[in-house]
Amino acid sequence: MFERLQAIENRYEELNMRLADPSVMNDQEQYLKLMKEHSELAEIVEKFREHKNYKKALEEAKQMLDEKPDKELMEMIEAEIDDARDGIARTERELKILLMPKDPNDEKDVIVEIRAGAGGEEAALFAAVLYRMYCHYAESKGWVTSLIDSNPTEIGGFKEIVFEIEGKGAYSRLKYESGVHRVQRVPTTESSGRIHTSTATVAVLPEAEDVGEIEINPNDIEVDTYRASGAGGQHVNKTSSAIRITHIPTGIVVTCQDQRSQHKNREKAMRVLKAKLYEIERQKHDSEVAENRKSQVGTGDRSERIRTYNFPQRRVTDHRIGFTLYQIDQFINGDMDELIDALITTDQARKLTNGEDI
Repeated sequence: MFERLQAIENRYEELNMRLADPSVMNDQEQYLKLMKEHSELAEIVEKFREHKNYKKALEEAKQMLDEKPDKELMEMIEAEIDDARDGIARTERELKILLMPKDPNDEKDVIVEIRAGAGGEEAALFAAVLYRMYCHYAESKGWVTSLIDSNPTEIGGFKEIVFEIEGKGAYSRLKYESGVHRVQRVPTTESSGRIHTSTATVAVLPEAEDVGEIEINPNDIEVDTYRASGAGGQHVNKTSSAIRITHIPTGIVVTCQDQRSQHKNREKAMRVLKAKLYEIERQKHDSEVAENRKSQVGTGDRSERIRTYNFPQRRVTDHRIGFTLYQIDQFINGDMDELIDALITTDQARKLTNGEDI
């Protein structure tokens, strides 16, 4: 591992020199490519240097012990040795995590689909709660959210809603949200005050890039236009701007009616279709390493009940890792990082336990 780390540090220093070269700076394409690689290596190099500093501090402290210092100084040196050893162990663990193979989708934008499940109108209202939660979380990260399609109910819920989140690392943070979300609360539609249990399903799809990942044969799709419904005034009632695309080989159907322009709706619908087809290919690949994935935190099974939101007890429980927060109001308002961090940490720990080749 340390030979690999030294090679990474050497490459990092080489990149520093090349990025300072005027000929490279004048070549925008090459400059951006090298800057991307430099950015990817920076965190590893910083942690490796921290590790080396702890090792150096340990050696220096041991040399001081050899000089047989007085009792008071010896206690200080022994404390420094303990601190250095702790630092070496911690940074070694962190370096192993940094060197683990990264999910190639982690930096991608995502398309999120939320669908009301069991529970009728209350499930649709819960779907709306989840939609607002993810919008608040995206806003806290500086990401951009845009609606693609929705099927609203009369009292403010959604039978289904599809939207895009654009931002660096969006998939790395949100990929653990796919699955069944369960809510336990007294519905606003219930007059007797009984607690109901409802569900909604969430699917988080990494957005397929246009080049080299998913190509769609025009002969494999059927495109229909129709009049959009919902907000938009007279325009949506008079023009056929909404788009429905059917992918014949798979039977996948996607719709988009959020934009006033038929062209923009088609463009968004095609992006959703590409994301769905990309997800199918990704799951095929994942099935090949299913034994490894069994011990990891689930990230894709829509039938897996992953989380319960219990409003009377003010708690959010993630069943995959047995993690509970008693801050439901903050959580549904977008303060999700503590739980997401726990999911990421658990996933990393399990991968290390499985002995993945790094």
